Formats: sequence, structure tokens, C-alpha cells
Amino acid sequence: MADSGGSTSANRMLCSVPERLQLHMAMLALQFGYAGFHVVSRAALNMGISKLVFPVYRNIIALLLLLPFAYFLEKKERPPITLNFLLQFFLLALVGITANQGFYLLGLDNTSPTFASAIQNSVPAITFLMAAILRIEKVRLNRKDGISKVAGTILCVAGASVITLYKGPTIYSPTPPLNRPTPTFVSLGDAEGKNWTLGCLYLIGHCLSWSGWLVLQAPVLKKYPARLSVTSYTCFFGLIQFLAIAAFAERDPQAWMFHSGGELFTILYAGVVASGIAFAVQIWCIDRGGPVFVAVYQPVQTLVVAIMASIALGEEFYLGGIIGAVLIIVGLYLVLWGKSQERKFAAQEKGAIQSTPEHSNIRTSSHIKASLTKPLLPPSTENV
Repeated sequence: MADSGGSTSANRMLCSVPERLQLHMAMLALQFGYAGFHVVSRAALNMGISKLVFPVYRNIIALLLLLPFAYFLEKKERPPITLNFLLQFFLLALVGITANQGFYLLGLDNTSPTFASAIQNSVPAITFLMAAILRIEKVRLNRKDGISKVAGTILCVAGASVITLYKGPTIYSPTPPLNRPTPTFVSLGDAEGKNWTLGCLYLIGHCLSWSGWLVLQAPVLKKYPARLSVTSYTCFFGLIQFLAIAAFAERDPQAWMFHSGGELFTILYAGVVASGIAFAVQIWCIDRGGPVFVAVYQPVQTLVVAIMASIALGEEFYLGGIIGAVLIIVGLYLVLWGKSQERKFAAQEKGAIQSTPEHSNIRTSSHIKASLTKPLLPPSTENV
């Protein structure tokens, strides 16, 4: 009885918290979770985990987490599977799992968690650009929302270009003890054999893949509206693709072994937090707050990553990266503001289209009825 009373009081306390506050708390927790993933992924690479083995284990864990929920929660929503759907899921996996995660790890290996997170802020702008090219998104340059989205996209592209082409001087370096190489964490400063420009290009490929995945999901979800099932199928095919690549490229049996508790922790964190819990929280936040609300919090992740990476990994900050990150974040907010204004315009236009004909039809029919029953009354009696 005491336990049930305690759970009831806890539920009441949760219900008493306004939903908007719950959303903000969930989004902040989500950004910390994703920020931890950036740092943990870099730590995994520093430990020597294979860039092919890491996503294989990550997607195995994610698939095991998603499958039960997809099976039991979407029984009624899930359409019959066909060969056409399987081909679409395979393509989604190729873009959204294999290319997306592969480019991310290659880019992160040559750069740093902070700049990987900073470049990810360009995903909404790239998604808008792809959708505009494919004519999924309409661009109206005669309105402020269209100008804002185009200007934001240009700023995001400019910011990504600055990060890629201009590293600049070091403007912040952690204290020497944090910057010393250790068996667990290696300094991220100017590590030998790392190519900053190539790493940024890989990260741009990661953002292009992510944006392409978002654009390609839209038509698939219209025909197959079971979101968890689509994600599970995508995760499954992504796992198969990574296994096929690893069979040829990663032939060292030792690469598949865990050599420390740290390696096991990084893989569990990536699978459980970044691909499991974070996905569920994000779906809830998108459903309750909308995609724009979720996207606005992305720059918070960049700030948290910068703090975490500086403390845990001894990351240095470069002028080019800071300038590029600022341009990308400003561009992100311009795109999001343009999208919000576009929705307002669309709502106003829809309201005008729906209300005007109905209102005129009602007035016309009432006037005809009035003129037939009382032909001597004026056409309008609203002011009488």
C-alpha cells in the first residue's frame, strides 16, 4: 500500500508540472545525452575501437531496444510488408545509418566533438535546401519567411565552409594536466596523422546524409505510418550493411573484443542513450512541442559538448571553428524563424480560404431565404 501511495503521489507531482516545463526539461536532458554521445564516441576512438565495430554494436543494442516497442505498440498501425517497402527501408538505412554514422565517425576521428556538434547545426538548413531542390519545400522570395530561410541556409553553408577551410590560431587551451596523453584519453589538440580539412568534409557528408534521411523519410512515413517499425527496419538493414562492410574491411578478430570496461561503457552508452532513450524522448518532444521547438535546442548541445570535451578530453578551441559555429547557429535560427513564419502565413491563408466562401455562402443563403419570406426587409439586418 505504501508503494502504491508513493507512486500515486509521484504521478500527481509529475502531472502538476506544466507540460511546457516538462518539454523544456526533457529537451535539456536530451542535449546532455547527445553531448555525452559526442564525447563518448571520441573517447571510444581514442581507445582504439574500430570505426566499423563501434556502429555494429551500437545498432545491435538499438535494435534490441526498439523491436519490442515497435512490435507491441504498432500492431494496428503497421501495414503489410512488401518488397517495395523493404527496398525503401534498405535505402533509408544506406543513407541514414551507414553513410550517416560512418561519415560521422570518420569526421570525428580527424576533428573534435565540439566542431562535430557545431556542424550538425546546419542540418535543418541543408534539409530545407534539399527539400527546395526536390520541390517538396516552397520558397517564396517575396515574403520575409522565404528570405529568412534562404539567408539562414547561406549562413550555415558559409559557417561550415569556414570551419572546413580555416582552422586559425588556438584561442583556448586547457591546463597541462588535462592535455597530457593517457592510456584512456588522448589529447585532441594537434594529433599527428589527423587531417582537419578532410575531417570537416566527412562531417559535411554526415550532415548531407542525415538531411537526406530526413527528406526521404517523409514519403515513406505517409505510406507506412508506423514510425517505430520504420526505425527498426532501418536499423536492421543498417546493421546488415555495416556487417557486410566489416566482413571485408575489418578482419582482425581482436577488433571485436572488449579490452576494457571503458570500451564496453562507450558502446552501451551509444546504443542505450543515443539510439534508445534519446529517440523515445525526441519522438515525444516532437509530438508535443513540434519539430521547430526540438531543433531550437540543438545549439545548447554544442555548448555542453564544448564544456564536456574541454574537461574530459582536453580539447582545444580554434578561431575558425568558433567563427564557423556562430555563423551556423545564426543561420539555424534564421531558418527556424522562417519556418515558423511560413506556418503562420499558411494558417492565415487556410483560414481565409475556408472562412470566406463559407461565410459568403451562409450570408447568401440567409439573404435569399429572408427575401423570400420577408421581401420588404433590407438585404442586411445586422445593424437593425
